[in-house]
Amino acid sequence: MASSESQVQGPLSERELQVIELVAAGLTNQEIAEKLEISKRTVDNHISNILTKTETDNRVALVRWALQWGKVCIDNVNCCPLPNSSSEVTS
Repeated sequence: MASSESQVQGPLSERELQVIELVAAGLTNQEIAEKLEISKRTVDNHISNILTKTETDNRVALVRWALQWGKVCIDNVNCCPLPNSSSEVTS
């Protein structure tokens, strides 16, 4: 098991994070390619690299991973950090 905070085999690039957000939004690889103005083959490679780095087997597992580690925000879930309760001291 990886010891990294977000359980990633290697650091995710900014582009890979963009791809994860679009996968979580439900886009197909072709739709992601069109949105990012890259080829579908490049998206396929990004997805493959992301699955390897996150040790996930498919898109559903990837989205679950991304939600668990706060990498995506879906329908206002995981969109902001919870307030730190230690900073709210009452007198």
